[in-house]
Amino acid sequence: MTHKLALIGFGVVGQGLAKILLEKKESLKSNEGFEASIVAISDVQKGSLYHSKGLNIEKALQAIEDSGHLDSYSDEPGLIRGWDSLQTIKDCNADTIVEVSYTNVKTGQPAILHCEVAFNNGKNVVMTNKGPVALAYQKLSQLAKSNQVQWGFEGTVMSGTPTLRLPDVGLKGNKISEIRGILNGTTNYILTQMESEQISYESALKEAQNLGYAEADPSSDVEGLDARYKAVILANHLMGGELKVEEVECAGITSISSEMIEEAKKEGKRWKLLANVREEAGLILAKVGPEKLSITDPLAGVSGATNAVTFECDLLGPVTIMGAGAGQTETACSLLIDLIHMSKAQ
Repeated sequence: MTHKLALIGFGVVGQGLAKILLEKKESLKSNEGFEASIVAISDVQKGSLYHSKGLNIEKALQAIEDSGHLDSYSDEPGLIRGWDSLQTIKDCNADTIVEVSYTNVKTGQPAILHCEVAFNNGKNVVMTNKGPVALAYQKLSQLAKSNQVQWGFEGTVMSGTPTLRLPDVGLKGNKISEIRGILNGTTNYILTQMESEQISYESALKEAQNLGYAEADPSSDVEGLDARYKAVILANHLMGGELKVEEVECAGITSISSEMIEEAKKEGKRWKLLANVREEAGLILAKVGPEKLSITDPLAGVSGATNAVTFECDLLGPVTIMGAGAGQTETACSLLIDLIHMSKAQ
């Protein structure tokens, strides 16, 4: 049965998913038994379209390429334009809402509201916005459960690298006592360059900005704020915590100097910005901050903009997973993975 999708947001990630569904249509059908139809797109900047029998995604992507807007998508019988995100969620015939809107990470809105409306209208949600998962995990999980729908958010921690699904599926039977991770590629790139190229923090940051790893205002990355949200998601989803973002001690890398990098090198160590989640006296605690790791630690060898996480398991011991933490295709892949798993669970 064809899985009908509504995309709330049609920026880099939404378009990335649309391209994957086009390019892999036949292989997904033959290898996974997965068929998808995008019936709606609603983007506050680019416009909105809905057709109950499915949109022509090639035409939609071409319209964006030509004009940056969906207005140039040609009219056809049954096509509806102009619905906002909430009307799209409520009134379209999609099985699943793909929530990739521009969202304020500090409030989680409008993505939290989008999830609430979708769940209350009997629709699944897959998303890459980390704000709602970090800020409203318990509330939204319960709402999805009470409405007997599914909620997928693999892409909120390490893009398409299965940081959440691996423990959920591949580590069953293990008790995870600690999670240590490099969850921000920008800061890892900066620290790598400071060591390998022997340059200052300021020079490494400039490189990261020139390459598109860091924003003009890099504070969310370099002050550890991005990693803090991801630590909360790991703590609450994988270890049963009830942490709030503001409860997580947080420090960034702005105080790391070239001298500190060189001193660590002489000690056989390397600076990394780590998120740490652990169980202590029955409580789940988390913190984010720079740490000197022994060169033999698997996380110490993770260079560039790559992310990695080590799970401390009672049966298997330490298990480390490494991979991309950002990128259009990589993040869109996380949505696809969630969608395939949803379709198989139905």
